[in-house]
Amino acid sequence: MKLTEANRFNKLYQRHLRLIKLQGKSQKTIDAYSRAVRRVSEHFDCCPDKLTPEQLEIYFGELVDTRSWSTVKIDRNGLQFLYDQNK
Repeated sequence: MKLTEANRFNKLYQRHLRLIKLQGKSQKTIDAYSRAVRRVSEHFDCCPDKLTPEQLEIYFGELVDTRSWSTVKIDRNGLQFLYDQNK
């Protein structure tokens, strides 16, 4: 990830963590949601708020093949939380 993109990701990520905590989520949920954001960012090497619906569809299609269904659902919830908070 380019430096400017990495800085943008870090700001988005820190806000994501702050908002999850303010929702009163458990530490386990905070860890899982933040891992989901990091995982998708690493996969595409970009900030997750730039991803298209098609990219996410492909990503989750691959995730279903490599992870448990519970992991897929947790990752979806983590990304949905991110997107809902950044509308």
